[in-house]
Amino acid sequence: MAGMTQSPTLYDTIGGQQRLRELVDRFYDLMELEPEFAGIRALHPTPMDGSRDKLFMFLSGWMGGPDLFVERHGHPRLRARHLPFAIGSSERDQWLRAMAWAMEDVGIDEALRLRLMESFYQTADWMRNKAD
Repeated sequence: MAGMTQSPTLYDTIGGQQRLRELVDRFYDLMELEPEFAGIRALHPTPMDGSRDKLFMFLSGWMGGPDLFVERHGHPRLRARHLPFAIGSSERDQWLRAMAWAMEDVGIDEALRLRLMESFYQTADWMRNKAD
Protein backbone atom coordinates (compact mmCIF):
# COMPACT_ATOMS: atom_id res chain seq x y z
CA MET A 1 0.00 0.00 0.00
CA ALA A 2 1.20 3.47 -0.79
CA GLY A 3 2.44 5.46 2.15
CA MET A 4 3.16 2.46 4.37
CA THR A 5 6.68 2.22 5.65
CA GLN A 6 8.28 -1.06 6.46
CA SER A 7 9.72 -1.39 9.95
CA PRO A 8 13.46 -2.00 10.10
CA THR A 9 14.65 -5.60 10.27
CA LEU A 10 16.72 -6.93 13.15
CA TYR A 11 19.60 -6.91 10.66
CA ASP A 12 19.14 -3.16 10.14
CA THR A 13 18.58 -2.51 13.84
CA ILE A 14 21.73 -4.36 14.87
CA GLY A 15 23.78 -2.34 12.38
CA GLY A 16 23.93 -4.49 9.26
CA GLN A 17 26.72 -6.66 7.92
CA GLN A 18 29.66 -5.00 9.67
CA ARG A 19 28.07 -5.06 13.12
CA LEU A 20 26.81 -8.61 12.71
CA ARG A 21 30.29 -9.77 11.68
CA GLU A 22 31.71 -7.99 14.72
CA LEU A 23 29.23 -9.79 16.96
CA VAL A 24 29.93 -13.22 15.50
CA ASP A 25 33.69 -12.70 15.67
CA ARG A 26 33.49 -11.60 19.31
CA PHE A 27 31.31 -14.65 20.10
CA TYR A 28 33.91 -17.03 18.66
CA ASP A 29 36.80 -15.08 20.20
CA LEU A 30 35.19 -15.52 23.61
CA MET A 31 34.69 -19.22 22.91
CA GLU A 32 38.42 -19.55 22.24
CA LEU A 33 39.61 -17.31 25.08
CA GLU A 34 37.35 -18.04 28.04
CA PRO A 35 37.67 -21.34 29.96
CA GLU A 36 33.95 -21.31 30.82
CA PHE A 37 33.19 -22.00 27.14
CA ALA A 38 35.53 -24.99 26.79
CA GLY A 39 32.57 -27.36 26.47
CA ILE A 40 31.18 -25.73 23.35
CA ARG A 41 34.66 -24.93 21.99
CA ALA A 42 35.38 -28.66 21.98
CA LEU A 43 32.41 -29.22 19.65
CA HIS A 44 33.96 -26.99 16.95
CA PRO A 45 36.77 -27.68 14.49
CA THR A 46 40.13 -25.93 14.53
CA PRO A 47 40.34 -23.41 13.08
CA MET A 48 36.78 -22.14 13.54
CA ASP A 49 36.70 -19.97 10.40
CA GLY A 50 34.00 -22.12 8.79
CA SER A 51 31.90 -22.04 11.94
CA ARG A 52 32.26 -18.26 12.15
CA ASP A 53 31.17 -17.87 8.54
CA LYS A 54 28.20 -20.22 8.89
CA LEU A 55 26.85 -18.47 11.99
CA PHE A 56 27.33 -15.08 10.33
CA MET A 57 25.52 -16.24 7.17
CA PHE A 58 22.72 -17.87 9.16
CA LEU A 59 22.14 -14.87 11.43
CA SER A 60 22.18 -12.53 8.44
CA GLY A 61 19.13 -14.25 6.95
CA TRP A 62 17.50 -14.98 10.30
CA MET A 63 17.65 -11.27 11.15
CA GLY A 64 16.07 -10.23 7.86
CA GLY A 65 19.23 -9.38 5.97
CA PRO A 66 20.70 -11.20 2.97
CA ASP A 67 19.86 -14.92 3.13
CA LEU A 68 23.49 -15.94 2.72
CA PHE A 69 23.30 -19.33 4.42
CA VAL A 70 20.41 -20.57 2.29
CA GLU A 71 22.10 -19.28 -0.88
CA ARG A 72 25.25 -21.25 -0.12
CA HIS A 73 24.14 -24.26 1.93
CA GLY A 74 20.39 -24.64 1.42
CA HIS A 75 17.82 -24.83 4.20
CA PRO A 76 19.49 -24.42 7.61
CA ARG A 77 17.94 -27.58 9.14
CA LEU A 78 19.46 -26.45 12.42
CA ARG A 79 18.53 -29.42 14.53
CA ALA A 80 19.57 -31.97 11.90
CA ARG A 81 22.91 -30.24 11.33
CA HIS A 82 23.63 -30.27 15.06
CA LEU A 83 22.54 -33.84 15.83
CA PRO A 84 26.10 -35.23 15.51
CA PHE A 85 27.07 -33.07 18.49
CA ALA A 86 26.06 -33.85 22.07
CA ILE A 87 24.15 -30.77 23.20
CA GLY A 88 22.69 -30.64 26.68
CA SER A 89 21.76 -27.88 29.09
CA SER A 90 25.41 -27.08 29.82
CA GLU A 91 26.24 -26.56 26.13
CA ARG A 92 23.04 -24.55 25.64
CA ASP A 93 23.89 -22.33 28.59
CA GLN A 94 27.51 -21.84 27.47
CA TRP A 95 26.34 -20.81 23.99
CA LEU A 96 23.82 -18.36 25.43
CA ARG A 97 26.33 -16.90 27.91
CA ALA A 98 28.94 -16.42 25.18
CA MET A 99 26.39 -14.72 22.92
CA ALA A 100 25.10 -12.47 25.72
CA TRP A 101 28.68 -11.47 26.55
CA ALA A 102 29.50 -10.83 22.88
CA MET A 103 26.40 -8.66 22.41
CA GLU A 104 27.33 -6.61 25.46
CA ASP A 105 30.96 -6.27 24.33
CA VAL A 106 30.02 -4.96 20.88
CA GLY A 107 27.59 -2.46 22.40
CA ILE A 108 24.22 -3.78 21.33
CA ASP A 109 21.41 -1.91 23.03
CA GLU A 110 20.08 -3.65 26.15
CA ALA A 111 16.48 -3.84 24.91
CA LEU A 112 17.64 -5.46 21.67
CA ARG A 113 19.92 -7.85 23.59
CA LEU A 114 16.97 -8.99 25.70
CA ARG A 115 14.79 -9.44 22.61
CA LEU A 116 17.48 -11.46 20.85
CA MET A 117 18.24 -13.57 23.93
CA GLU A 118 14.61 -14.67 24.15
CA SER A 119 14.78 -15.98 20.59
CA PHE A 120 18.26 -17.45 21.05
CA TYR A 121 17.11 -19.27 24.19
CA GLN A 122 14.16 -20.86 22.40
CA THR A 123 16.37 -22.08 19.58
CA ALA A 124 19.25 -23.19 21.81
CA ASP A 125 16.89 -25.08 24.08
CA TRP A 126 15.32 -26.82 21.08
CA MET A 127 18.79 -27.91 19.94
CA ARG A 128 19.38 -30.02 23.06
CA ASN A 129 19.72 -33.67 22.08
CA LYS A 130 21.20 -35.37 25.14
CA ALA A 131 19.95 -35.98 28.64
CA ASP A 132 21.49 -33.89 31.41
